[in-house]
Amino acid sequence: MSDTPQPAWKTAFCSFYYQDAPPPDDPLLEAGKLALLVIDMQNVYVSRPDRASLDDAGKRAYDAWTPFHQRMGKTVIPTIARLQAAFRAGGHPVLFARIACQTTDGRDRSLSQKLPGWNNLLLPKDAPASQILAELSPLGDEIVVTKTTDSALTGTNLRLILTNLGVTQVVCCGIFTDQCVSSTVRSLADESVSVIVVEDGCAAATDALHRQELAIINRIYCAVMTADDVLGYLP
Repeated sequence: MSDTPQPAWKTAFCSFYYQDAPPPDDPLLEAGKLALLVIDMQNVYVSRPDRASLDDAGKRAYDAWTPFHQRMGKTVIPTIARLQAAFRAGGHPVLFARIACQTTDGRDRSLSQKLPGWNNLLLPKDAPASQILAELSPLGDEIVVTKTTDSALTGTNLRLILTNLGVTQVVCCGIFTDQCVSSTVRSLADESVSVIVVEDGCAAATDALHRQELAIINRIYCAVMTADDVLGYLP
């Protein structure tokens, strides 16, 4: 038996279900079968009002979301940019999913985006708020799918696109870890796609939600790694 210590990702985010399971094998990522999927990195989620213009309730909400915005700016966006550069340099496809409706009044949205509350989203496809962040924008003919669902598979032709590209291994990053990322990961896993989720390339509204969801989906639906881990396995 080797005395070489296991990489940290093999024991991190291990839930009750897998506490007695053997560590996972190293992934064998293959050129021609591998793609990066960037989920919902859109203007709407990084724009913020002037705090001074808000009432007391608005300021409390602003402050509650500040850690999320700090993580996005300092960690998530730079990490995804680094992954995009590495995948492009290696000739591996970079794909995008974004939330956007086809109609201006949003009548084509799924029910989850019509219910009252935070997820009540009206993002017409041509509106500035629905566009992908400029610093992470697609290059050339990189594919973008548009959805009004959480899962990027359920509401788009992404399943067919992956099949046509010959992709069976997907590295996922983006937001929100506990919502669209998780839903997409579960859908991919159900299609027998091998999935890696990049921990430092994702965020949820709070760090607790982020870490909790990673523990829930890790091992059964995906492997959770850092960007450095993934880049170390790239073909």
